[in-house]
Amino acid sequence: MKYCETKIGRVFVIRLEDGDIIHETLEKFAEDKDIKSAAVFILGGADESSKLVVGPLEGRASKIQPMEYILNNVYEMVGVGTIFRDEKNKPILHLHISAGRKNETITGCVRLGVKTWHIGEVVIFELSDCSALRKFDKDTGFKLLTM
Repeated sequence: MKYCETKIGRVFVIRLEDGDIIHETLEKFAEDKDIKSAAVFILGGADESSKLVVGPLEGRASKIQPMEYILNNVYEMVGVGTIFRDEKNKPILHLHISAGRKNETITGCVRLGVKTWHIGEVVIFELSDCSALRKFDKDTGFKLLTM
């Protein structure tokens, strides 16, 4: 386990609009507001044809192959995530949502492009005095959180 201690800085309340692509919109917002690290909460609607990463094809494979799931309709969504800068000082959102419709629920990461259906309500809690950042890990291919 690795950790760093931080403090809560600014708090932002955001309304995403119909068609906004969640990760692109929130990463641009973080860039514009100079947010270096944050906790993110979201709820609202996910539009059809949104794409989720729903796990690796094989859990312990030497090369990780992400599985993609495309929403076939409009879903309710709720999610939690983080924003941390990478080695190039670019804010990277890591956000997982659970999306449900009737008796079906799917959970995954939004990085392939989840589109907002009408509204998405987001609260961003900026973390100040935080040393964490995302560094590329050649073994996994991920930008992993490091302190």
